[in-house]
Amino acid sequence: MRGRVPSLIALKYELMAESPFGYFRGTVPVMAAGLAQLPSTGIDCQLCGDAHVRNLGAYAAPDGRLVFDINDFDETVRGPFEWDLKRMAASLILAGRSAGHKDGSARKAAIACVERYAAQMRAFAQMPQLEVNRFQVHRIGLAKPVHDALTKAERATLQHALERLTEPASARPGAPRRFKEDKPMLVRLTGTRAATVLASLGPYREMLEPQRRHLLEFYRPVDVAFKVVGNGSVGLRDYCIYFEGNGPADPLFLQIKEEPASTYAAYLSDAHLPAHNGQRVAEGQRAMQVQTDPFLGWTHIGGRHYLVRQLNDHKGSIEIEDLAGANLRAYAEVCGELLARGHGRSGDPLVIAGYIGNGGGFAEAIAAFGVAYADQTVKDWEQLKSSGRAKTKK
Repeated sequence: MRGRVPSLIALKYELMAESPFGYFRGTVPVMAAGLAQLPSTGIDCQLCGDAHVRNLGAYAAPDGRLVFDINDFDETVRGPFEWDLKRMAASLILAGRSAGHKDGSARKAAIACVERYAAQMRAFAQMPQLEVNRFQVHRIGLAKPVHDALTKAERATLQHALERLTEPASARPGAPRRFKEDKPMLVRLTGTRAATVLASLGPYREMLEPQRRHLLEFYRPVDVAFKVVGNGSVGLRDYCIYFEGNGPADPLFLQIKEEPASTYAAYLSDAHLPAHNGQRVAEGQRAMQVQTDPFLGWTHIGGRHYLVRQLNDHKGSIEIEDLAGANLRAYAEVCGELLARGHGRSGDPLVIAGYIGNGGGFAEAIAAFGVAYADQTVKDWEQLKSSGRAKTKK
C-alpha cells in the first residue's frame, strides 16, 4: 500500500476481501515475492506480470476492428516465462471455483491452458519469426466467453461511454457536458488540480509519433476527473480527460494512469528497465500485443510516472460467471494461446519449446502449482478478513 492515496486504501482492502479471487487480483506483490524464492528456468521474455483470467479482453484496434488479447500490463517486465503461466494457472483454479467448478475440473482447465501454450510455442518454433510476430489466434471465436466479451465491446461505443461517464452541465438545451460524479469512484477536478493534469499532456504529445500527435490536435479538453479503476490499481492516481473533436458527437477519453515500478523489478537484477515506468508499460504492451492503442504513451506529473491510453474505446471483458461449465476450459485454451503469442513475439520460441518438451509433465507441474497457490490464497484471504483491515459488505 506504500505510496497509495490514503483515503482509498480501505476500499482496496474491501475489494480484496470480497472473494479469494478478489484477494488474488490485489496481491501481485505477494506472488512476485513468492515466485522469486523458487527456482526458475532463467528463460526470459516479456511478461504480462499480472496474467489472470480477467486481464484479457476485447478492444478496438487502430483500424477499428475488434480484437481480443491481453490488455493489462501494469506489472510488465522481462522475466522467466513460467511466471506468467503460474499466475494464470492459479487464476484459473480460483475463478473456476468461483464459477462453481470442482477442483478436478478447474485443474483440467489449467492443464489445457498450458498444453495449448506448449503446442502453440512448438508451432512457433517451426515458423518464420515475421509470421510469429503477426500471428492471429483463430480459436478466439470458438470460446463463448470471448464471443460474449466481443459482443459487449461492440456495444461499448464512444457514444455509450459519453452517456455513461458524462452529463449536461445544466438543464439548458445544448449545455456542454462534463463528467458525472460518483464519489469516490469518479470525482471531477477543477482549478489547479485540473490544470496540473492537463499540463501533463505537453510531455505526452512530445513522445507521440507525428501522425498520432496530428490526430490529437483535432481534440480539445473539456473536463478532467479522478477515477478509481480495477482492483490491483485501487489507491493509485488515475485521471481521465474528456475531449471533444468535431463537436459534442465526437468524444475522446484519455486515461492518465499512475505507474509505480513493477513489483517484479526488485527480484530481477538484469531486467534492463526504462527509467520511466509509463514507458516500461507502453513498451511491454507493444512487445506482447499485435494491435495496440494508437494513443498509447507516457507522461509525468510531479515526480510520478504515468501511462496514457484511451479509456472505454470498445472495451469488453469476461465475468467470472461466464466461466461456468464447458466455458472454463475453452477460455483457458484461449488464455494459453494468447500468452504463447505474447511470449513468442518477445522471447525465443525455440528455447521455450525446447525446455517444455513434448510430454505433459510441464503442464501437470504448472497446474499443480496453480492448485497449491490457490489454496494458499484462500488462507491469506481468510487472514485478511479476520485482521479487521477490511470491512466486508453485509
